[in-house]
Amino acid sequence: MAADVLVDMIMPFGQFVIGALLLVALVISVRRLLERGPSRMGGAMLLSAGAVIGFAVAGYLIQLL
Repeated sequence: MAADVLVDMIMPFGQFVIGALLLVALVISVRRLLERGPSRMGGAMLLSAGAVIGFAVAGYLIQLL
């Protein structure tokens, strides 16, 4: 029972870490997109979308544990 309480206390921090990492990945992706210009926007947008979806799926799977 004490282990469940500990996990419940740690879980919001884990979600905060996932959100912070997602924000960092998004900022880096947007910066690279602006540096590369319009010729590489399609690939950069796909990379950004993949990063967002990947982090969202990872967060969901971690939440299921």
